[in-house]
Amino acid sequence: MPNFFNRKSKQLESAIDGYLDQVTRSGLIFNEGVKAYVNGKREKFEKNFKDISLLESEADEVRRGIKRKLYTYMLIPESRGDVLGLLETLDDIIDICEKVLKQFSIETPDIREFLKNDFIELAELSSKTVEAVVKGARAFFRDIGMVNDYVNKVQFYEHEADDVEEELKRKVFNSDRIEPLSQKVHLRYFAEKIAAVSDMSKQVAERLSVYAIKRRI
Repeated sequence: MPNFFNRKSKQLESAIDGYLDQVTRSGLIFNEGVKAYVNGKREKFEKNFKDISLLESEADEVRRGIKRKLYTYMLIPESRGDVLGLLETLDDIIDICEKVLKQFSIETPDIREFLKNDFIELAELSSKTVEAVVKGARAFFRDIGMVNDYVNKVQFYEHEADDVEEELKRKVFNSDRIEPLSQKVHLRYFAEKIAAVSDMSKQVAERLSVYAIKRRI
């Protein structure tokens, strides 16, 4: 299948590439932010939180610019709805990455030493799902035959994240080193929030798979 873009839509292609770069970066900042928080590097964490908050605002502006280009110049009318839908769901990933770091900043959960590696691993797996779904989105525009490969990677990492999330929560609730039930519930909440990034990536990947099928018809 030919490249999604033509010579007349190079400006749009560049804008979408830039937006996808921002989605990838949000996953990386999210991962670094969680890791910094868990390791007690609060200054670095707050910088990560500030960076992702700024990125979220910038990404919204880029996305609105892409939408204007699609409608103003009547570019790719046959797939415009799918492109807009894809961008909207990718934006949900940036939003949730930012919101998770915001909740860490506001609620300052007490991550016990014996849970640190699990929280870090969970964040890394969630970040990998973001990276994979963005690669799938790039393939949608340039090499549609590769979309399913990346969708499968998203599903793999999301499943791994589910396993780590479950094991982490079992450790929390089976531990006698955390006495107040409220603290256990608090830690469970943050495990679920970190894993929610991978869940969102999976939702985007599922929609992306449908869009790819429509393009092939």
